[in-house]
Amino acid sequence: MSEWKKVKLGDCCEITSSKRIFLSDYVPVGIPFYRSKEIAEMQKGDSISDPLFISNDKYEEIKCKFGIPHKGDLLLTAIGATLGIPFVIKNNQPFYFKDGNLIWFKNFNDLLDSSFLYTWMCSSYGYQSMQNIAIGSAQKALTISALKDLSLIVPPIDIQHRIATILSRYDSLIENYQKQIKLLEEAAQRLYKEWFVDLHFPGHENTKIVDGVPEGWEKKKLCEIAEVVMGSSPKSEFYNTNKQGLPFHQGVGSYGTRFVDDNVYSTSITRLAKPNSILFSVRAPVGRLNITKNKIVIGRGLAAMNHKDGSQSFLFYMLKDRFFMDNIIGNGSIFASISKVELLDQQFIIPPIKISKEFESFASKLDEKIHSVDTQLRLLTEARDRLLPKLMSGEIDVQ
Repeated sequence: MSEWKKVKLGDCCEITSSKRIFLSDYVPVGIPFYRSKEIAEMQKGDSISDPLFISNDKYEEIKCKFGIPHKGDLLLTAIGATLGIPFVIKNNQPFYFKDGNLIWFKNFNDLLDSSFLYTWMCSSYGYQSMQNIAIGSAQKALTISALKDLSLIVPPIDIQHRIATILSRYDSLIENYQKQIKLLEEAAQRLYKEWFVDLHFPGHENTKIVDGVPEGWEKKKLCEIAEVVMGSSPKSEFYNTNKQGLPFHQGVGSYGTRFVDDNVYSTSITRLAKPNSILFSVRAPVGRLNITKNKIVIGRGLAAMNHKDGSQSFLFYMLKDRFFMDNIIGNGSIFASISKVELLDQQFIIPPIKISKEFESFASKLDEKIHSVDTQLRLLTEARDRLLPKLMSGEIDVQ
């Protein structure tokens, strides 16, 4: 620890933002454009929902005049609910990012390694340090000037590399588990599309199609298919983070890769969701899905759904196919939302129970595997998070 010393971030790297991009610069297909939302999704291992792009010409213009991020640079979410999420750029695939939304750390010198800074920002101490310098009350934000003056205690650069290498092994395993979950879910979704969208279900060769619908299939409302519980929020005085009561979930902020993360609890029980319920976000954004592992309390931003005959996998992939992006349905002048009536009246074409149960037999096995992989992912994440502060404080000597 005698060789560890305090440094200011502004003395270790260049801290800046990006060139402003206007709404008119967006194009349907081109170079990926990231905001805080996309960084948060990628950091969770999620696919980017509703991606944005700029043209190749605009990207080349920016590249020539202002420069672009490179492998080893670091981006940090700087505003709102996602404030304080770091992202190390791992390759030189082209992209650009939103000014003000993300802060760019580049040109690191021999005082600080970008991977070590990423690790420090991921630690509880680093995260709290950034929260402490954030400005604003309604919506907190990090400023470039405050980050330049932010101090941290660092070991010699070779020790930084070792610490970052140790933790990167955990991160690689975590990323691998996240990819496994994604591939398993994609396999189930492809099967759903093949059977129920492309209509190549078992026995389709001998089934008549009438007005685009196989004979024997029916149009049904969601309320006929599933039990739906609309959330209702307890008063904030009943919230806590020391695990008193039941886990409480208000909206997509507590969504994980597949299953919700239980961080906030409530001692006031309003509306309950059972284990293995499908959570459907009913406001800002509408239609995003996650699943519960435990009995939880749900707030007004969520609805909990359970198939009436127990075909949860069929229900999940049916909803996922319909609500493949945010806010496909809903209304509201400030932010999108959907009423209980509008949600329950959503119509779906439902196959005979024999076919849906056959799909359930296949998909539920994939979902059980996803559940198992997610459990391993969470255990590994917890192990990394226990190790991280001990490495960052020098409690564990990596030499």
